[in-house]
Amino acid sequence: QVELVESGGGLVQAGGSLRLSCAASGRTFSTYAMGWFRQAPGKEREFVGAINFSGVIKYYADSVKGRFTVSRDNAKNTVYLLMNSLKSEDTAVYYCAARSSGTSQQKSDYDYWGQGTQVTVSS
Repeated sequence: QVELVESGGGLVQAGGSLRLSCAASGRTFSTYAMGWFRQAPGKEREFVGAINFSGVIKYYADSVKGRFTVSRDNAKNTVYLLMNSLKSEDTAVYYCAARSSGTSQQKSDYDYWGQGTQVTVSS
C-alpha cells in the first residue's frame, strides 16, 4: 500500500508556470509507474501524463504535450508535474496516481490515488 499527497497547486495567470509535487509513502515506490490526471467540475477525470518506474518512459496527453513535463525522484519518493504556458482550460483538480506495473493512460489501471490539488488559471 502507498499513500500519495499532492501539493503545489494554486492560482496563476495564463502563460505562467506551476510545479506540482506528489509525495509517496511506500517501500516500493521506485517500482511503481506514476500518473497525473485532472478533473474539472462537471467533467470526467482525464489523463495528463505518466512516467515509468525508472523515469525513462513518459507519456502525455495531446492537450499538454510540449507544455507539461513529468519527472520523478525515487530517492525522495516524489513525482513532479511541471506545467508551463498554462491556459485557462488547464484549470482543474490535479490528481497523482500509482500502479505497481507498467505505465497506463487508463484511470482503472491505477491502484492508488492522492486527494488532489487545485490549479486555477486566470484569463
